[in-house]
Amino acid sequence: MNCVFVQLRCRPGQAYKVADKVYEREIASELYSTSGDYDLLMKLYVPAGEDIGKYINDHILDIEGISRSLTTLTFKAF
Repeated sequence: MNCVFVQLRCRPGQAYKVADKVYEREIASELYSTSGDYDLLMKLYVPAGEDIGKYINDHILDIEGISRSLTTLTFKAF
């Protein structure tokens, strides 16, 4: 499994609806509301061998209300 963090920017007034949809899909290990340029921060595990970009595109970015995302790949936990 590959651990990645995805920040989501939502259209105005849509953050809670987007968070509910992410939660319903049971894909995020952790999901937080945040301050700053992005509204939500999620931690997810992408199955080994999966194309991370395609996985996120197919499972997250089709949610109504998301205007932008930023994905951070991880390499090693200390």
